[in-house]
Amino acid sequence: MRIHVVDHPLVAHKLTTLRDKRTDSPTFRRLADELVTLLAYEATRDVRIEQVAVETPVTATTGVKLSHPRPLVVPILRAGLGMLDGMVRLLPTAEVGFLGMIRNEETLEASTYATRMPEDLSGRQVYVLDPMLATGGTLVAAIRELIGRGADDVTAVVLLAAPEGVAVMERELEGAPVTVVTASIDERLNEHGYIVPGLGDAGDRMYGAAE
Repeated sequence: MRIHVVDHPLVAHKLTTLRDKRTDSPTFRRLADELVTLLAYEATRDVRIEQVAVETPVTATTGVKLSHPRPLVVPILRAGLGMLDGMVRLLPTAEVGFLGMIRNEETLEASTYATRMPEDLSGRQVYVLDPMLATGGTLVAAIRELIGRGADDVTAVVLLAAPEGVAVMERELEGAPVTVVTASIDERLNEHGYIVPGLGDAGDRMYGAAE
C-alpha cells in the first residue's frame, strides 16, 4: 500500500476552514468539493491513457484520451457523496458506483448495507471516496469488496487520515494494489474513534445530524 499526503498551500488553506467549528454546512460542502478536486488531481496522476489522433486548426497531431474500460468512482455513503462532484469534475466520463457502509459506534466495526456497482471490476481503475480514514475499518472493508470483484488498482481519496487507520490499512491490505491520497495525516484518534484535531463528523457537518 502507498500513501500520498498532498502538500499544497490551497489544500492546507481549505482544510483549515473545514476544521473550523464555525464553518456552516453550505460552506463546508463547497470547500469539501473544492478540496476533493485538488486531491483528485493528484489521485489521477497515474490514470490510464491511450494515444489518439486529433486534428487541430493547424495540423494533424497525436494526443491522449482516457483508456477503456472507464475508471469507476465509488463514494461510500453517506459522507462520500459530498466528495463525488469534486471527483467527477476531473473524470466526467467515469462510471459511478455506490457502497453503503455504516460503523458501529460501540465496536467501531463497519458493515455493508447497500452496493450498486459492476460485479466484475477486472482491469478497472477504482477511486473510492470517504472523507475520514479514522480506525480504518470502513475503508478496509470497502476495498476488500472492490478487490473481491476483481479490482487491481484502487485509490482511496480521503480528506483526513489518522495514523492508527493508516497502520490498520497497511496491515490488513499488505501487498494489495492500493494507494491512499489525503490532505493530512493528523495526530491520533480519541477514545470515541474520532480523528484529533480532525474536523468532527464529516457527514453531520455536510448534511446535519440524522438519527
